[in-house]
Amino acid sequence: MTSLPTSAQTPKSNVRIDAWLWAIRAYKTRSAATTACRAGHVRINGNPVKASQSVIIGDTIRVRQPGFERILEVRRLIAKRVGAEAASHCFTDHTPERPAAPALGLPQRDRGAGRPTKKDRRDMQKLKGQ
Repeated sequence: MTSLPTSAQTPKSNVRIDAWLWAIRAYKTRSAATTACRAGHVRINGNPVKASQSVIIGDTIRVRQPGFERILEVRRLIAKRVGAEAASHCFTDHTPERPAAPALGLPQRDRGAGRPTKKDRRDMQKLKGQ
């Protein structure tokens, strides 16, 4: 197990939610995490939060991102951004697995087969129902 740097190991009693989300690499920048909190995309224990709200160990955080929602449980408080491996020890991910994209049943051309012919195009349109 990789340990956190000593500056990140000191237990802080209050860590802001935007700083924690940035530190665990849920968002690329702290301002993006702050914006997500303001927009209502972040919830702690089911309640919408402001960016300045403190996080405590054991909280369940729901982060809505494009296309899915992540469910994270706080295991360790950190306020400084650390490496990806060290950050993964600070939370437990309870996000359900995303379903695979449904296959549309469209015909697939072999790679390098060139452009579809007029007949191929008509067959594809007939299959789509156009």
